[in-house]
Amino acid sequence: MTPSDPLFQTNKAVLAARLKAILPAHCLLIDEEDLRPYECDGLTAYRELPMAVCLPENEAQVVEVLRTCHHLGVPVVARGAGTGLSGGAMPHAQGLVLSLARLNKILRVDRAARLAVVQPGVRNLAVSEAAAPFGLYYAPDPSSQIACTLGGNVAENSGGVHCLKYGLTVHNVLRIRVVSIEGDILEIGSEAPDAPGYDLLALLIGSEGMLGVVTEVTLKLVPKPELAQVVMASFNEVGKAGDAVAAIIAAGIIPAGLEMMDKAATAAVEPYVKAGYDLNAAAILLCESDGTPEEVAEEISRVTEVLTATGASGIKVSQSEAERVRFWAGRKAAFPAVGRITPDYYCMDGTIPRRRLAEMLAAITAMEDKYKLRCANVFHAGDGNLHPLIMYDAAKPGEWARAEAFGAEILELSVALGGSITGEHGVGIEKINQMCVQYKTPELETFHRIKAAFDETGLLNPGKAVPSLHRCAEYGRMHVHHGETKFPELERF
Repeated sequence: MTPSDPLFQTNKAVLAARLKAILPAHCLLIDEEDLRPYECDGLTAYRELPMAVCLPENEAQVVEVLRTCHHLGVPVVARGAGTGLSGGAMPHAQGLVLSLARLNKILRVDRAARLAVVQPGVRNLAVSEAAAPFGLYYAPDPSSQIACTLGGNVAENSGGVHCLKYGLTVHNVLRIRVVSIEGDILEIGSEAPDAPGYDLLALLIGSEGMLGVVTEVTLKLVPKPELAQVVMASFNEVGKAGDAVAAIIAAGIIPAGLEMMDKAATAAVEPYVKAGYDLNAAAILLCESDGTPEEVAEEISRVTEVLTATGASGIKVSQSEAERVRFWAGRKAAFPAVGRITPDYYCMDGTIPRRRLAEMLAAITAMEDKYKLRCANVFHAGDGNLHPLIMYDAAKPGEWARAEAFGAEILELSVALGGSITGEHGVGIEKINQMCVQYKTPELETFHRIKAAFDETGLLNPGKAVPSLHRCAEYGRMHVHHGETKFPELERF
């Protein structure tokens, strides 16, 4: 599967010659064996070799590369650590991969202002490590935080287990420095709590590298809480666990983290991490409270009451920091743990209203029988963000096609239940067909107009995130308004 567009026809020799004139030799890769590691991101099912890979070492080189590509009409795909799970960093066959891995400096940590200024290649966890001596940390914590970079976090609007209380990337970024496809430098946002004019910061964050290339990010830091504890609750029915999630939020409690794992997930994780999970439970909930000791004690008491009232069969509260970390380690290790028990897996990312969690899980169980594939479920349950892990074997004919159809049905059901096709992983190439389900033609046209305002020639990450109207027609979801079909000249399949 490829986003390649026949309108782009790149002369590799000309491109290489122009890039060699502006980059040191060690910053440019053009041989096939050097390009192979860049053929995909964390979604390895979709692959494509680029024409070249650039690894600039400073902003000036980024500017020159983008100006060159704009002049030659060469597509550009920006790339961070390659941990994304939606194919957002999959290369274009006629294009260039712009890796920002070498822009990896933490430029400033300001204790008084509680902020950090970093380059896009800085790892997520490295920010918290640098801020730790000041009693601060960076709140968004994706499971891949030991490897994923801030540039990628900005592109995908990443979250993590603590995003329920502290927000996604968009809620924790104050300012970004962006280079346009024409090579112009834009500063969006400010170190102040707010900035005048349109909220372009929220527009750029989560735009998946389609509007500009980030070269600097100013992050909001938060004080480390005095205390944090986790309540681990077991349930003998998945539906009861789903009801408990809704009841906690309905009680006015906003935990630092509220995660759910079903029996298949805990069975995979426990031998791997030995987190102390109840393997007999149909589902477990992890609910974290943080703050002062008094705040934590009160919230833990309230959470325990709600969990008991909603039918928890067992409740355990972490009694030490080591135990708290161990409880979370199991949840954060869910992806590699499932990878130990299956040749391949396909990680989905949809969002539904919390009250419909049980309904979704029942539907996924039925889909397992329909597609003859196993599925382990982990959820950012507090905000309804689900991550079904569909297990398959790519070496067996037809299994990948069934896994893909399984995932598509989950996403389309998410929309039908009042949710969306993505919570934090982005659309990329993976969910582009489901964009035709979630959005109608006028909305898609608006997306294309916004894209054109920033990137008129369509060179930045083409073929991703926003489908063409032709693609939606092919998928059978073209919106017909009052009997009038837009663009009637397009073939309908």
